[in-house]
Amino acid sequence: MADPSSWLDLLALPSLQRALLAGLLTGALGGVLGSFAVLRQLAFFGDALGHAALLGLTGGILLGLDPTLVLLPFAVLFAISVHHLTRGSRLPTDALLNILYSSSLALAVLVLSRIRSYQGGIEQLLFGDILGVSWLDLALILVLALAVLSYLLLTRRSQILLSLDEGLALSRGIAADRHRLILLVVLAVVVAISIKAMGVLLISAFLVIPACASRLLSGRFSHYVLLASLLGAGTAVIGLLASGALDLPSGPSVVVTQLLAFLVAVGVAGIGSRQTTG
Repeated sequence: MADPSSWLDLLALPSLQRALLAGLLTGALGGVLGSFAVLRQLAFFGDALGHAALLGLTGGILLGLDPTLVLLPFAVLFAISVHHLTRGSRLPTDALLNILYSSSLALAVLVLSRIRSYQGGIEQLLFGDILGVSWLDLALILVLALAVLSYLLLTRRSQILLSLDEGLALSRGIAADRHRLILLVVLAVVVAISIKAMGVLLISAFLVIPACASRLLSGRFSHYVLLASLLGAGTAVIGLLASGALDLPSGPSVVVTQLLAFLVAVGVAGIGSRQTTG
């Protein structure tokens, strides 16, 4: 068992304090947005954008700018492009996303391999480094979280209808196409902000796993969204504390913690269904 003084020393580190706050905010935000993305079958979009984001990060490195600042407009442009391509193509959405993200990832790796001045590690880009989050990053995450939650609250009736029954939403005059575009853009911005912490390969799990675990345990939509948010925030904090105590990579530690929470949810849901049928 860890010495309590060592835990206190660990929690006294400014980098870990910033990381915990970032994990709490991005975990809660990822859980909320992930709950909508899972119901609207947009989970693969987060994975595609995560992989394609490496190209945006590479653009920032080439221009000598902060990669996060370049990644934000790149992510928004990617979301708008996906929206218009999927509307005007006869190909399945997942096929188009696969083409976009695999080609973007391939281009980014090729370019990175030729940038001799790049001092960063490819591992940090792929798996994230939440301990590198600054106070400016935290402020940006907080502003984004408030903006996203405000939008979802103002449009909550439309969002619920679109998530549960799009046909009914269309019959009531809700602009499904516009709401889908806005949700894609919001998802893109959240992914772009969270990439620094989670990396391009793990960001999809950060969005999807808490939402799927919550889906197994919740019978009402409001409970589903709230539990997804709590699971996202809680597993992020636990994973970060575990990574600090055991000297493990932060991003993978958070995702493994989320996986454990999902497995517990599967077990609890299974027990509940057997009791109901019995």
